[in-house]
Amino acid sequence: MNDPHRGADGVIKAGRRSGAMAAAIRRNKVLYAMFLLPALYFLVFHYIPMIGNVIAFQKYNVVAGLFHSKWVGFDNFRLFFGDPYFWKLLRNTALLGLYGLIFNFPAPIVLALLLNELRLPLFKRFVQSVAYLPHFLSTVVIAGMIVNFLSFDGMLNQAIEWFGGEQLQFLNDPAMFRTIYIGSEVWQQIGWGTIIYLAALTGVDPHLYEAARMDGANRWKMTVNITIPAIFPVITILFLLNIGHFLSIGYEKILLLYNGSTYETADVIQTYVYRRGLLGGDLSYSAAVGMFQSVVAYILVIGANRITRRLGGTSLW
Repeated sequence: MNDPHRGADGVIKAGRRSGAMAAAIRRNKVLYAMFLLPALYFLVFHYIPMIGNVIAFQKYNVVAGLFHSKWVGFDNFRLFFGDPYFWKLLRNTALLGLYGLIFNFPAPIVLALLLNELRLPLFKRFVQSVAYLPHFLSTVVIAGMIVNFLSFDGMLNQAIEWFGGEQLQFLNDPAMFRTIYIGSEVWQQIGWGTIIYLAALTGVDPHLYEAARMDGANRWKMTVNITIPAIFPVITILFLLNIGHFLSIGYEKILLLYNGSTYETADVIQTYVYRRGLLGGDLSYSAAVGMFQSVVAYILVIGANRITRRLGGTSLW
């Protein structure tokens, strides 16, 4: 038998919660207003477009539309996995992602630790500004600079020739493409990536350094035993976020730098999707390839999160 008093109490509690929520919104209306535009951005450009993933299981026809195109199940995925080009794409993408983790990820950490050791504020701000600057240059500008520097008659080849060496085909050599791409990524992103680490370093208790100095520890030992452990949770979180982008290589720069002679090492999943989907018009096939990439990224994040949680107790959730 239902208790009318219990039902009335539930209604009263629900009303109180709604009133408290409304009061909190009124009290923080400026903050909610600031949150509104980013929320709309992610809703419109990230969540609603996910409905379009259904075309990965269709033979999509523009005239028939999203809900009336022919359903083909996993045929597009089987076609991609059976493509002889699949393993080359996966290898190129995985290698660039791995090199990015090896070189791009620790570079901001090292720069932040070095900047933290500087004792001249003016020089420190100058180095920070110079390191940040490339991040604000567009990918087209960065690619144009790389082409001008590394072309056959570019600055680097002129310097090599001046020292008596032979000019090299940097941009046409498949073996050099990965080095050029990763090197440019480090140069472009290292300064911007240090911001979070420098902010984390400001939270380290200075009394720990004073105690270590009294015990005779040098700067290296203080860095290894105090600084790095203090910011290790931040490093772990950013590492997990980078794992999620393991296969999401910045294809815009690759499109601007690669050519037919460097396809062997430069062609990645994103550039393949661009050619098949936008240039070739095979939207269903390209959607299947993109979904495969997203599923792999999801599995990597879940796996890395579980491992870091068990080893160090730090995780995204």
